[in-house]
Amino acid sequence: MFETILAYVLGALIILLGIGLSIGLHEVGHLLPAKKFGLRVPQYMVGFGPTIFSKKKGETEYGIKLLPLGGYISMVGMYPPAKDGTVKTSRSGFFQNLSDEAKRVEAETLQPGDRGRLFVDLPVWKRIVIMLGGPFMNLILAFVFFSIVLVGFGTSTATTTVSEVYQCVLTQEQQAARGSSDTATQTCQAGDTPGPAYAAGLRAGDVITSVDGRRVSQTEWDTLTSAIQAKAGAPIAVTYTRDGAEHSTTLTPIKTSRPVVDRLGQAEKNADGSVKRADVGFAGIGSTVATLPKPIWEVPAFVGENVKAVAEVVVDLPARVIGVAKAAFSPESRDPNGPMSIVGVGRLAGDITAMDTVSVKDKVASYLSLLGSLNIALFVFNLIPLTPLDGGHVVGALWEKVRKTFNRVFKRKDPGPVDISKLLPVTYTVAALMLVMGVILIYADIVKPVTLG
Repeated sequence: MFETILAYVLGALIILLGIGLSIGLHEVGHLLPAKKFGLRVPQYMVGFGPTIFSKKKGETEYGIKLLPLGGYISMVGMYPPAKDGTVKTSRSGFFQNLSDEAKRVEAETLQPGDRGRLFVDLPVWKRIVIMLGGPFMNLILAFVFFSIVLVGFGTSTATTTVSEVYQCVLTQEQQAARGSSDTATQTCQAGDTPGPAYAAGLRAGDVITSVDGRRVSQTEWDTLTSAIQAKAGAPIAVTYTRDGAEHSTTLTPIKTSRPVVDRLGQAEKNADGSVKRADVGFAGIGSTVATLPKPIWEVPAFVGENVKAVAEVVVDLPARVIGVAKAAFSPESRDPNGPMSIVGVGRLAGDITAMDTVSVKDKVASYLSLLGSLNIALFVFNLIPLTPLDGGHVVGALWEKVRKTFNRVFKRKDPGPVDISKLLPVTYTVAALMLVMGVILIYADIVKPVTLG
């Protein structure tokens, strides 16, 4: 029991260190271009709250804070200073006072010689490079982690070696009569429709080498199934090897309804939330799954599919978080593909480490996959076009460029930099919502965590 607990804690600590590294490098993605463009960066911090450790080097204080919930770098001149160098509190309303106070506080941090080194003094493209540096650092890390997993360790891959062949196929009426939900089965009765592959002579252990006149390699199970699904009701030529000898046969796939899945194996949904289905050809064979390395050129497509999947979650994030809250406070089951907090990720890592049936190699691959997925989430989430997220600052810079161009074309006076302090009400609202979301997810990850299997 003690060893299991120790292994669980060790796994959680490993993944938490990986998360800290990912957050730290995200901020490095901002820091390097900021310094390259000549900005003064007073602080580089990983975490929030009280400072645990810090050391000043040059103009910048580098440190680690108590709460590992993010990080930041402070750059001088995020808000445009007043033309006379002073900021006075106005009486024009609460929101304007928020802006004035933020600029007043920032003005107090300015030092002689900072003029020309302010964030707002930089050209728009440089500001965009700085703000996108963090998210794209996470994207690079995702490529690194997933490359190590896919190319170095390999992944569970469906091969063209047949694992099982179903002897017969049941209609919906036959399934209902027998209390079964399986279309194909090995337990047949008189009058059952023979399985297309079984009728064609295929058996477990056969290695399919071509389908419909096209050669398929060991890892091209998806190509094989796509060809079969496209031939519902039509004969299709299949070549296979058995005991070292090559054989040819013809099978006729039957039409059946199947869920539509994406590259990651996740069922696609209709607009109403139901599982998308399609009528396709069905042969009644299973694939032998093996852990095989992937070629490096497949990594970008894999990362792209993960970005797409996470983006879909982020677009639907409010509803997803509400779903997590409902599950946490009711008997409802939790969506395993929904959002989770740093606590949930740590628990998953602990579960992986505590599993005696998983090899050390597979555990390491699982850690790296978790970190790859986490960095994809950081990349997508930080691109949300709302302050205080990086995407909000990018939108502000782009709006400034559009405004400058418009005024130049129509020969109007340049109004100067966009005053992002005007968006502080949005910033505070988003920050508050993120805090509430974090509390909900952490609570759910404690009382009803996502588990393996």
